[in-house]
Order: sequence, then structure tokens, then C-alpha cells
Amino acid sequence: MPSQNKIDLVNEITEKFSRAKGIYFTDYKGMNVQQLNDLRKEFHAANIEYRVAKKTLTKIAAKNAGYDSIDNLIEGQMGIAFSYDDPTNPAKVITSFVKKNGLDSLDITGCIFEKELFKADKINEIIKLQSREELLLKFVGTLVAPMSNLVGLLNASMSQLVDVLESLSKNKKE
Repeated sequence: MPSQNKIDLVNEITEKFSRAKGIYFTDYKGMNVQQLNDLRKEFHAANIEYRVAKKTLTKIAAKNAGYDSIDNLIEGQMGIAFSYDDPTNPAKVITSFVKKNGLDSLDITGCIFEKELFKADKINEIIKLQSREELLLKFVGTLVAPMSNLVGLLNASMSQLVDVLESLSKNKKE
């Protein structure tokens, strides 16, 4: 019979699986404690939760959340990054951390992106995706462009009208 501690841990991880928009599985084999702590700090700064959990408990939690086939995603010494806001952030933080620290010991073994499972070979495509904020800025820019063009056009017409009126006024005075 499982202990209450393990049951609580499975329930906690199940809740994280259900709530997260992006879940990234990492193999941190070969990293020292200081590097792992630095990685956790970067995750924390990006509002990402990073957990190290037992594989068997993780499999149970994933199955409870509706993900049956994560066995091939959890390899080696496993850590899980949960993102509740932008599902691309963990991949970007991990790749930035690897480049910055010159690591070859931190690998993304797979992810669950917007409730869909992806293996490691698709991670590079996910990293290239723009963040939610970048997409919203582009969208707003697209909406604003026609309005700013209209304002510019009306402004130019008004200034030309003023120039014509000033010219007529000068001609009448002479």
C-alpha cells in the first residue's frame, strides 16, 4: 500500500500536469548542484516551476492527467519544467541556459505542448515559435497600421488644404 506522502505527491504532480500549458522533460545527468540551482533560479525568474520527481510517480500522475504514453520522454535523471502561461518559455530558458553555461549535459527529452506530446526531435521547432506577447504585439501592430495610415493621409490632406488657403490669403492681400 502506498504511503500518504506518495499519494499526496502524485496528486500534486497530477494537478500540475492538468494545469500546465507547457511541460518539458529534461535529463540533467552530469550537472552539478550549483548548475541545477542556477537553472532553478532562471526558471523561477521566468515564472516556470521545475520539479525533480520519481519516474514511477510521474508516470502515475501523467496517466491520471490523461497522458498515457510518456515512458519514452522520461529518461535518465529527470526534471520537469511546468509553464502555466506561455508554453514556449521553458524551451527558451533551457536552451539559453545551455548556451550560456556551455553545457552538453542538459537535454530536453520531450514535452507536452498545449496538451500534445512531442518527442525531442520537435523541440527545435517549438523553440522557434514566438511567445504569446510577441504574437499579441504583432497582432496589435497589424490592427493599428491601417488606422495610423488613415491618420497620416488625413493629416497630409489637411496640411495641404491649409497651405492652399494660406496661399490664397496671401494672393488676396497683394
